[in-house]
Parts: sequence; C-alpha cells; structure tokens
Amino acid sequence: MSDQPSGAPAANEVDDTPPKDAVREEDGRGDTRREETAPGGAEPAKKPVRRAGEPAHKPGIPTAPGGRRSGAVHGTTHGASSWAVYEPPPPPAWVTAARPEEPGPIGTAALWSVLATGVLAGLLLGDGLGLNVLLAAAPAALAAYLTGRAAGRGVRPWSLVWAAGGAALLLVPALRDAGWPTFLALAAALASGSLALHGTRTWRGTLIGCVGVLGEVLPGALWAWRGLRERADGSRDRWWPAVRTAGVAAALLAVFGALFAGADAAFADLLAGLVPEVSVSDGPVHALLFLLGLAAALGAARTAAAPWRWDRVEGGRVRPRGRVEWALPLIVLNALFAVFIAIQLAVLFGGYDKVLEETGLTYSEYARQGFWQLLTVTLPTLAVIALALRWAPRGAARDRTLVRAVLGVLCALTLVVVLSALRRMELYVDAYGLTRLRVSVAGAELWLGVVIVLIMAAGVFGGRRLPRAVVASAAGAVLCFGLVSPDALVAEQNVRRFERTGQIDLAYLRGLSADAVPALDALPEPQRSCALQDIADDVLGADKPWYATSYGEVRARTVLTERPADRIALPCGRLDREGRLPESR
Repeated sequence: MSDQPSGAPAANEVDDTPPKDAVREEDGRGDTRREETAPGGAEPAKKPVRRAGEPAHKPGIPTAPGGRRSGAVHGTTHGASSWAVYEPPPPPAWVTAARPEEPGPIGTAALWSVLATGVLAGLLLGDGLGLNVLLAAAPAALAAYLTGRAAGRGVRPWSLVWAAGGAALLLVPALRDAGWPTFLALAAALASGSLALHGTRTWRGTLIGCVGVLGEVLPGALWAWRGLRERADGSRDRWWPAVRTAGVAAALLAVFGALFAGADAAFADLLAGLVPEVSVSDGPVHALLFLLGLAAALGAARTAAAPWRWDRVEGGRVRPRGRVEWALPLIVLNALFAVFIAIQLAVLFGGYDKVLEETGLTYSEYARQGFWQLLTVTLPTLAVIALALRWAPRGAARDRTLVRAVLGVLCALTLVVVLSALRRMELYVDAYGLTRLRVSVAGAELWLGVVIVLIMAAGVFGGRRLPRAVVASAAGAVLCFGLVSPDALVAEQNVRRFERTGQIDLAYLRGLSADAVPALDALPEPQRSCALQDIADDVLGADKPWYATSYGEVRARTVLTERPADRIALPCGRLDREGRLPESR
C-alpha cells in the first residue's frame, strides 16, 4: 500500500498536465519557455541548472552555427518540444523570374539521338575536322527538336534563322583547311545553336543565350540519368530485345564484312574508307570525344525542353537626364568628330605629302599608326552610344527627336571614321603586305561599321529587333570570313605585290594552310617551290579519311600532285628576306 494521497502521482511518474496558471514567455532567441506557479500562489518551480560542459540543447535537437536552434520552438513542456522545419532563404528575384519549369522525362528517341551523337563524336572527330563535325551535330539537333516538341515548344522564325546559321557555320571546317577560321566558325555555330534553343529577344537574353547551353550540360546529364532509371524499373522486357538485336546485327556485320574484305581488295578499300579506323592507343582520346559528344547533346536537349527565360529578368532602371545635361557632351563629341573627318577628307583628296611633311612620318608609318588608332576609336564610340541610350531623356516627342538627331549624327560620323580606318589599312597593306592579323582586324572593323548601320536603322524603324540583328550580323561576318578563305586572300595579295614590287616574305607564306596553294602556285620558280615546300609536306604526308578532309586540302593535293615542288636544286637558303636571289638585286 502506498502512503501517498490517492490523487498525487507516484514518485517515478511524470505529470504531463500543464498547470492552469502557466505563463508563456519568449526569450531573445525566439525560444519559448514556461514558468510554472504552484497551486495556491506558491513559489514558481525552479528550472534545472545546466552544469558546466553540458550542451545548451538536448541531444537530437538540431542547432544552427553558434548554438542557435534551426527553427523557432513553439512549445516546451517537461522535455517534450516541437519546432518549425528549417527553410533555406528564397533565391534572388532574377533567379525566380528566369528559372524554367522542371521538364518532363526525356523520350526514348531523344536518348537514342544523344547516344548517336556520342558515338559519332568518338569515332569521327579524332582524325581531324571536316564534314564529320556536321555529321556529329545532326543527331544532337534531332534530340533537341524531339525534346522541345515533347515539351510543347513550337518552332519560331528566329529559331529557324539561328539553326540554319549554325548549320552553315559547321560547313566551314569541311571547306577550309585553316584552323583559325574554323575555330571562329565553331564558336559562332555554338552561339547560334544556343540562341535557337533559347528563343530570346532582349539584349540580356541574347547575350546570355549565346552561351546558355553550356550551363545545361550537368543538369542535362542528371535529367537523362533520371529518365534512364525510370525506364529501367520494370521495363527490361522492352529495352533488352532492342539491345540484343543491335548486338547480333553488329556481330554479323563485323564477321561477314571482314570475310568480304579479305575476299576482294576493292571492297576492302571501300570498307576502309567508310569505316573509321580505331586503334587501342587512341582509346582515351576517342572516349573523351564520346563523353564530350554526349554532354553537348544532353545540354542541347535539356535546353530545348526547358530553357531559362532571361527575357523575364528586369534590369535596373536609371533616371533619365535632362535635355541639356544629356545632349551637350554628345554635341561636343560630334564637333570633335567633324573636325577630324574634315582633315581626313583633305588627306584622302591628295594631301598626303603635306601631312607627312608636317608629322615627320613615312607613308607606311602614317597608314599603320592611323589604322590602329581609328580602330580604337570605334569601340569606345559604341559604348558611348549604348550609355547615351540608357540615360536618354524619355518624355515628349521633342525628346525622342533630340535623341535621334544627336545620336544619328554621331553614328554617321563614326561610320566615316570606319571608312577612313579601312582606307588606312589599304595603304598599310600596299606598303607591307597582307597578313592573317591584318585581314582579321580589317574584317572586325568592317563588321563594326555594319553594327553602326544597324543602330542607325533601329533609330528609324525601332530597336526591338536590334539585339538579334547585331548577333546575327556577327555570325554572318564569321561565316563570310570562313567562306572567302583568309589564307587564300593573304596569298593572292602577296603574289600581286611580288609581281608589282618584286618583294615577298616567303618565310611567312610557308606557314599558311592548304587553302593558299592555288594562289601560291602562280609564283615563278624558285619562289613557288620555296613557298610550297612545307605545305606540300603537310598535305601529301597526311592520310586522313574522307570525313576529316576539307575541300581546301583536296584542291591543294591536286595542285601539288600535278606540279610538285622542286626539291632537287632548291636554292631557298640563298633567298633573302625579300624572296630574291642575291645576284638578282
């Protein structure tokens, strides 16, 4: 029998019933605690004292750095507690605005297209660049199309423009042997393909969209992995017969193809030209190319299914300036441009002798110095125009008329500066000859002139299409740059200069690509053989398959086979830096 009252709890029991007069308080950390008063107004119950070395919170209760609990505790009663689950801070507003919806599972046809991209990249791209780039990119484009259609995205006119431009840029490696136009064409094709998948129209969306597909490589791989896992669960009866059938077909082709190749030499040559030759030593290279092909195709497919909406991100607004505050600096700049152009017109109409006499420069030095300075002037002028449009007054029709007038005059004067720079380059080339750097910079200056014309057109017809027009003009400039064959232009100009002056830099011409062979073939001997000897070694000594051979290499091989470079009595060591024999001076 117990001697305790019948209504009192036992000594080993815990009374979970809170007192009626319990007081809820909240400390400075967001935690709540109870102070209990005994019945009848007695002293409040004392809290247990935490001994030194004990944790501030009970084991099992998560704490944030610094000992704070992860979430506000709503109530505590004799050790029983509950608290809110920790929630991470919300993402920035621009992420919320631009983030796409989670795409649906990747389709089976898209997965096969991605796999085909990896296989073609691993087998074909290791031997060089040519038509194989376009062959490897075709299934990646198909995978993007399939995933975009499955997500309900339609094909818009600008998407077709970007896709067609990217395909045309991928033809440059198949036509030209030079590496630098090929690199520019591949970079521009990547930007065009990325824009075709994003479908943006603002400046921010267009510029980010050029490289946006690169950021989807890792999400695309995770997305494809989830799709594969979902299909693998309970679907072995569907995909295993397809794999088994493909394996049997590959084995039959390998066995009977080898037998037919051993029975007939012509069939063996045909088979060797069609089937890529893969060696064990090149295994790591082919494996890396296979992974790169997979990554590129998955990034394109993921972007087509759910692209980031960069057009939804709103930029910071600036306060428009007043008319006088905005227009006066630009009017002063226009006056400076007008004075400079007036002097340039005088020089262009025959005042070279007077200018050279006053400056102390030679003809070639004047042309070289002027071009680089004028090229430097063009880029800051475009920045000034962009900032002026950002702070332009926006109010009545008078403000719009003022903006169009002031910036229109500045664009027109800048266009004259571009023409003057191109004229300086022409004089520079006549004096020193054409090189890869000079033709590249002249092409860039010409494209800047096209951008200025587009800005002037936007001032008249509206600037809604200006961002895409500028990027499209850049892609078109790269395409034209590759199609006109810069190395061939360099060779043709130097051959004409040799015919006119008898001077030629053979050491520089020997470093050109196979695209320059038809032009260098017009040189007389021994200059012709001296210019072609290194190129002939590269072209005739290379054994590339058909898909990695460019049209420039094929044409050069034909020329060098019909008229080989003379290597018997080649006096290249006796030629001076101007390409002439000492006795011919």
